[in-house]
Amino acid sequence: MSTRDKGKKISGNIKNIIYGRTAILILGFGLQFGLLAVGYFWLRSYSFLFYGLFVTTSAIVLLHIFNARGIPDMKLSWMFPIAIFPIFGAIFYAVIITQPGTKVMYNRLKELEKQTKKHVTAKRDTWDRLCEQSPHMGRFAHYLYKCDASPVYDRTQVTYFPLGDELFPAIVEELKKAEKFIFMEFFIVSEGYMWDTIHDILTEKASRGVEVRFMYDGTDVLFNLPNYYPRMLEEEGIRCKMFAPIKPIFSPHYNNRDHRKILVVDGKIAFTGGVNLADEYINRKQRFGHWKDTGIIVKGDAVERFTYMFLEMWNESERQPETFEKYACPAGSSMPFDGYAIPYSVCPLGPERVGEQVYLDIINSAHSYVHIMTPYLIPNHEMLKALIYAAKRGVEVIIIMPHIPDKKYAFLLAKTYYDELLEAGVRICEYEPGFVHAKVFVADDEKAVVGTVNLDYRSLYHHFECGIILYRNSQIANIEKDMQETLGKCIERTREDVKRQRLWEKVFGWVLRIIAPLM
Repeated sequence: MSTRDKGKKISGNIKNIIYGRTAILILGFGLQFGLLAVGYFWLRSYSFLFYGLFVTTSAIVLLHIFNARGIPDMKLSWMFPIAIFPIFGAIFYAVIITQPGTKVMYNRLKELEKQTKKHVTAKRDTWDRLCEQSPHMGRFAHYLYKCDASPVYDRTQVTYFPLGDELFPAIVEELKKAEKFIFMEFFIVSEGYMWDTIHDILTEKASRGVEVRFMYDGTDVLFNLPNYYPRMLEEEGIRCKMFAPIKPIFSPHYNNRDHRKILVVDGKIAFTGGVNLADEYINRKQRFGHWKDTGIIVKGDAVERFTYMFLEMWNESERQPETFEKYACPAGSSMPFDGYAIPYSVCPLGPERVGEQVYLDIINSAHSYVHIMTPYLIPNHEMLKALIYAAKRGVEVIIIMPHIPDKKYAFLLAKTYYDELLEAGVRICEYEPGFVHAKVFVADDEKAVVGTVNLDYRSLYHHFECGIILYRNSQIANIEKDMQETLGKCIERTREDVKRQRLWEKVFGWVLRIIAPLM
């Protein structure tokens, strides 16, 4: 049977393959945690000496938590498991915090960032011009370049797509134009019309000598694709990797997923946004009503940053030197001036929380309005207070949420924040036709962000993410127009709605809020 035939037969037996492997993974994790739990209770009941050891160990860990650098919300959440299961919670904390594997990865990524920083086009005159127009944006651009190797670009054209249904044909068109290389990095890949269409194009391009690299997150092995899928694509001429594939051995590294969506073609165009490679994202499959998602296609000099973002992640597990010059933006690809663009990435392994800083900067510097679309609303204390303060100082703050959630527990958790936000004057509106998966901020008709970063702990602290900041770009008007049109399809929530919520839902949400930073 040919490799191509194998691919066509996946849909027939994939459930058996996936669920069989998923069962093994669950069993493996269960055995490891079970052994730890048995050991804990056995030692605890064995003697007073061991109990004293448990208390002492927990006290030392708590002392470390109080004095360590970090997010207060997470520190507080760690108190819960340590208080209930002193030694077990302390050991679990130690394993998560030390993370030797992730430290090795972080050092490797910082090394790669230094290499790519030599190749990015950081134009001093562009930065100077931005500083003249807005000293605040100039300083923020300096922060992003210093901490994320992300320069500011001024010769970039962007096109905003308010639905995945509209974005998909544009992606197909750009893929068909590929002559030199295609880089793709996505969180979710699932069989269906969308992926099959793209897969056919990638295979055909690879057969014609186009370099195709495809990377997807390892969690897809649990529910979407079989473990051998990268090997199958390699046989078709597509270089393929799974990021952090899940194995039946517990590792804190599994907590840091590659949630980015990046597509680069020939160094000429790039894509990012919320859209993954599955049919629900283009509304060919109904899961949670109508799927509202967004994306953005970038042309011009800012494409180079997406190219290097992809190469940094790809080469994390490579040891051969990369020929960066081969993938530079071709000469003459710059566009007419249309404001400024700053593509950025989010790495969860270091001290900088770039995704959070981008959102906080928009909220804190807004004068007239901040409009937000997000599938999840699980802010930390600082983000919550920023939203409340913005509303109290007269900024119109509107948050568009799903009305039909994909994760019921996340929705109940989000509702625990409703009353405090509503009381301050923040408007919360739920998209009545279905599910909002877009991650979009827009403020004051002059700033916008489109990307992959949700307004929750996972995106802000645990996942690899990316996005693009637009300043005084013509597409910002289209983004705000989409916000207003989406608002017309929303149900606005009130404090009376919060009061009418069922008691068990409130209690469940409150319990989840205790451990939200660790979820």
